[in-house]
Amino acid sequence: MGLTAHVLAVDAGNSKTDVAVIGADGTVLGSARGGGFQPPVVGVDVAVDALGTAVLAAFEQAGVTGVGHVSACLANADLPVEERELAEALVARGWGRTVEVRNDTFAILRAGVDEPRGVAVVCGAGINCVGMGPDGATARFPAIGRMSGDWGGGSGLAEEAMWFAARAEDGRGEPTELARTLPGHFGLDSVYALIEALHLGHIPFGRRHELTPVLFSTGAAGDRIAQGLVERQGDEVVAMVSVALARLGLLEEETPVVLGGSVLAARHPALDDRITGLLAVRAPKAVIQVVSAPPVLGAALLGLDRTGAAQETHDRLRAQYV
Repeated sequence: MGLTAHVLAVDAGNSKTDVAVIGADGTVLGSARGGGFQPPVVGVDVAVDALGTAVLAAFEQAGVTGVGHVSACLANADLPVEERELAEALVARGWGRTVEVRNDTFAILRAGVDEPRGVAVVCGAGINCVGMGPDGATARFPAIGRMSGDWGGGSGLAEEAMWFAARAEDGRGEPTELARTLPGHFGLDSVYALIEALHLGHIPFGRRHELTPVLFSTGAAGDRIAQGLVERQGDEVVAMVSVALARLGLLEEETPVVLGGSVLAARHPALDDRITGLLAVRAPKAVIQVVSAPPVLGAALLGLDRTGAAQETHDRLRAQYV
């Protein structure tokens, strides 16, 4: 295999990929960034090939041709069968002697905790939750969308806000300021005009996420419908956290609960207060924190966990991402 390093850490999300090559002492030897990782859209082989561009760039920077272990935390690895399929594809690339694939939410969890123990909720475009116990047990949800019982995330909130705004404007639903604020964000004077612009592509699909902060600001200004959606998002986060803690037997212990993703990282006061208040009742020993470290750190730490690296190696690695 030629020159090798200790761990290749991969954090591949829907919109971007970060990779890092880690030496045996925890030093970051090379890093690179690539595009989004979407096997459901382009297929596993094409997605992994695209991942390879960033991997090889990091290898070149590190001056190595491979690693001992690949720790890959990947978006769209929502089911064990998908993790196995993706792991097989990574093994075939020959980047490392051993490979472990996890859902990318595990990277956010591990980046936010000092040991592999706790629960993380990611609320970005979608929503997901995972947990890890001190005995190596995990808790997770399929997180495929409404068909697997999920609700919310940035895309879901934007869709719900549009639903209420459309019905308010045409008379089928209750009045809400969303009927004014959502189209107003794009300089339009009606929800109908916004529907038309989105449907015909005059407003690019990717800009729909801009409606989520408008929902939160409309709720903060006192709109009851918007406030209800924000409260429900908090309820969903707490439901996931409390179930994951119960599955791991951690409800009665002080346990980190790591919150990540664009919706939660924005620290909307109403959402924060809802989550804090409900967790105080349902999981009073949960210790809430919002993760600030990059998820690729979590992928790297998971790699060090798997290879049995010493604590000082973990500490040296984390210090480089502070």
